[in-house]
Amino acid sequence: MIPAIGLAIGIVVGLLLQPAVPVWLQPYLPIAVIAALDAVFGAVRAILDGIFSDKVFVVSFLSNVVVAAFIVFLGDKLGVGSQLSTGVVVVLGVRIFSNVASIRRHLFDA
Repeated sequence: MIPAIGLAIGIVVGLLLQPAVPVWLQPYLPIAVIAALDAVFGAVRAILDGIFSDKVFVVSFLSNVVVAAFIVFLGDKLGVGSQLSTGVVVVLGVRIFSNVASIRRHLFDA
């Protein structure tokens, strides 16, 4: 329940304060959000499987965001930023949908 309350508070604060994202950071924000969502859905799956570890979640969350941002940064420097961004989105999207499918099977015994 605490994570849900934290999420709700974060959304409300974000909507009220409307923070501006610096221009240099804008290409990395969507990728970082997708990487963070991958870690969150992985954590939910681990909780339902009974193997959740808070240390693993924190490391997964931070490493997903850093590695995804680094790949996009490297792509920008090589001149292929949009292609690598698409690759990161596809890979993380597949992982997210795989975790959601596992969560659905666990919750609905399907």
